[in-house]
Amino acid sequence: MTDDRAFTDPLAPSSAGAGWGWILAYGVVSVVLGVLAFLNPFAATYAATLVIGGFFIVAGLVSIAAGFAGKGSESRGYAIGFGLLSLVIGLLMAFNPVTGAISLTLMVAVWLGIRGALEIGLGARFRRGRGLMIALGVVNILLAIYVLATLPWSALTLPGFILGISFVFGGVAAVASALNHKTGAAAFAAPAV
Repeated sequence: MTDDRAFTDPLAPSSAGAGWGWILAYGVVSVVLGVLAFLNPFAATYAATLVIGGFFIVAGLVSIAAGFAGKGSESRGYAIGFGLLSLVIGLLMAFNPVTGAISLTLMVAVWLGIRGALEIGLGARFRRGRGLMIALGVVNILLAIYVLATLPWSALTLPGFILGISFVFGGVAAVASALNHKTGAAAFAAPAV
């Protein structure tokens, strides 16, 4: 028995528009999750900390297993040590999410501070756009100072707000892509100029 239907390549231009509803659904769900994260940033921070803690636990267990299983490997000690460190951090984040949230927030503050300093240094070397780049660097340094000055309270909400921003912008991009794809354009493709 043979199938008389012709094989259609899912990447072929003729399939443009197929699946746009799923992309749209993903975008809408992402926007909803982002809005919920904004409405309850503490819950979003708590959830993010638990998920990241879970990733650390899994990475730690796999690394420990790889270290013990990798007989004769020069990196056995490293794999076991890295695995134990990851496991401890993951367990701390899972069983004490406030501490995990503070750690995440401290990393964001350090990132903002370093980024701001780099932007100021780079902006000082620009010929055009110098003022904007230096201003961006100053804003990022001020944000880092604000986050550090408001610890531990900022740690309970900042990761949730960051998740909210990411989900909302990602969702809006997916919705726009789905609507563009519905008209026949390739999914997630840049519009033709």
